[in-house]
Amino acid sequence: MGMISPEILQQLYGKWQERLDKNDGELLKKIIRIDGKTMCSNKRGEEKASHIVSAWSKEDGFCLGQKAVKEKSNEITAIPELLEKIQIKGQIITIDAMGTQTAIAGKIRQKRADYVLALKKNQYTMYEDVKEYFSNEEFQKEMREKGAYKKTCEKAHGQIEIREYYQTEDIRWLSQKKNWKGLRSIVMEKKRIEKAGKITYEYRYFISSLKTDINEVSRAVRGHWSIESMHWHLDVTFREDANTTIDKMAAQNLNIIRKWSLSILKPAELS
Repeated sequence: MGMISPEILQQLYGKWQERLDKNDGELLKKIIRIDGKTMCSNKRGEEKASHIVSAWSKEDGFCLGQKAVKEKSNEITAIPELLEKIQIKGQIITIDAMGTQTAIAGKIRQKRADYVLALKKNQYTMYEDVKEYFSNEEFQKEMREKGAYKKTCEKAHGQIEIREYYQTEDIRWLSQKKNWKGLRSIVMEKKRIEKAGKITYEYRYFISSLKTDINEVSRAVRGHWSIESMHWHLDVTFREDANTTIDKMAAQNLNIIRKWSLSILKPAELS
């Protein structure tokens, strides 16, 4: 297994995907989720475990590409390299806050795709500005009335989750706008969690190149979880973290084969 180049195996996986992909004519844009996972058992002495950055399309059930790095902090440099290798034109890219970087946004727009990027304190000033902007209750009411708003309710795992999504293109005031190629709107997700008689709230913020389309942007925000679900299956279904393959190339190839297996099992609606 260690004699095969992971790049070649990923290319074979990609060719297999191309033969099965029948969704090119769909009206909905595909959402490509990018995230990393550390192969915890792939560590030897002082040498760190491999960290794999993947691009996952839930709509297709495919891993479109991956990039191995030495540690999680290297995701910032790995993501543009991964984006360069895969076809993303016309699709929506979602990335957690570590990938919310001007160079990454620029690469996505260069390849004629859109982005929805999580905004956290690693972009501290912009995060605080957007957070304050959405905190005005009167403004939220105005957005609800204008239609740049969506509300969903789900019941699962013994709790009720009510999600409210707000999106606006009114970002002329945002001083950082000029640094982000194609930045067109900002988004807030407000989540109310009811469990065991207690109510808690969670807020998440995003920047996006999408114009105002609350259904599209909420689908992108909500859909990012699917790459975490894929990582869960690697660990729980395929016991990846219990596999002690030390050879880095062999471990990466096994990671590709596990993802390939998930793609084959997709018709069984594994989720």
